[in-house]
Amino acid sequence: MSLDLDAVYRDLHANPELSFQEHRTAGVVAEALGRFGFDVTTGIGRTGVVGVLENGEGPTVLLRADMDGLPVLEATGLPYASTARGTDPDGHDVPVMHACGHDVHVTCLLGAGERLVADRGSWTGTLVVLFQPAEEWGGGAQAMVDDDLYGRVPTPDVVLGQHVGPFPAGFAAVHAGVAMAAADSLTVHLHGAGGHGSRPETTVDPVYLAAATTMRLQGIVARELAATDAAVVTVGQLHAGTKHNIIPAEATLGLSVRSFDEHVRTKVLASIERIVKAEAAASGAPREPEIVFDEGFPLTVNEPAATERTAAALRAALGDDRVIDPGVVSGSEDVGILASAAGVPLVYWFLGGADPSLFGDALVTGRMPDDIPSNHSPHFAPLIDPTLEAGVVALVAAAREWLGRA
Repeated sequence: MSLDLDAVYRDLHANPELSFQEHRTAGVVAEALGRFGFDVTTGIGRTGVVGVLENGEGPTVLLRADMDGLPVLEATGLPYASTARGTDPDGHDVPVMHACGHDVHVTCLLGAGERLVADRGSWTGTLVVLFQPAEEWGGGAQAMVDDDLYGRVPTPDVVLGQHVGPFPAGFAAVHAGVAMAAADSLTVHLHGAGGHGSRPETTVDPVYLAAATTMRLQGIVARELAATDAAVVTVGQLHAGTKHNIIPAEATLGLSVRSFDEHVRTKVLASIERIVKAEAAASGAPREPEIVFDEGFPLTVNEPAATERTAAALRAALGDDRVIDPGVVSGSEDVGILASAAGVPLVYWFLGGADPSLFGDALVTGRMPDDIPSNHSPHFAPLIDPTLEAGVVALVAAAREWLGRA
């Protein structure tokens, strides 16, 4: 009996788990892979699962999916919407949702694995299907590599994968070269001197310092980078104080940085450090701020020759007009670590999951609609049909292109 993709997807969507807590999901994956006939290894990088199918002489191909959800309260109104809760790394009780489509990724890879097993008489080589934890946290791929991934499963000749996004369902989008941004998350602790709100002259106000720093940081992209360079500096968090009439002793900023070039990345991070320290000095802070690097994603780089080869296979499977080049995407991924650790090419594409009827104007304007819920939105809800089938077809076609022919 073949896998019921819809049922698997609905189950995974209704039962998301946070990064490195994907125990139920890993169990679902391991059980299915064992039933298909894969040699299954669990617990790699804490909760990662890998299935290996050796099918004679030939290349080794790795297909990857990520498994974790996000601390987002789902607002889709779907009958299979998540009501799950979890505990985040800081010990807080939070809602959990598959707001980035990792449930789609897991379902499609399970479906592809089953089909490739069923048709193994047509190909030769070794198929590795890898289900990675903690992509959202940024450490899952590295955790698997550090846990002797390639000592426990065969080293691949290529790493392939896909990510669902707000493109038309049934489409794939792939870009050669730098495909996704590098990302750095930083926490900045600013120190002041607290006191009564009626006597600011007796204090060093860290709220004022935080506001000035936030504004000045926006000048990095606007005034320190060339027009031909690109980066994003976002202050996503500002925490300070406990009461209206108390000037607190400290404030905290949470920063997200995106870049597409290592030189630009280095320059932006150095500018952040310079500005934070200079603003603290200008405010008369009693001590220097601390800048903590919380997590980072490398650039996602699709090897050009491998990308063209894979894109041709996707076009043959999905249709010439259903494989597009999205350009460079400002989101980030850690899938490249799996390829760089093995010293092999990466090809990573986007799988459309949005209602195709909403993209009519894009054919005229050349712009994607702005009002379609995107990844990380509480309203993100990829269409089940044809997204799942297209995702399975894409993975199977890409794997076949790289496996040997019987």
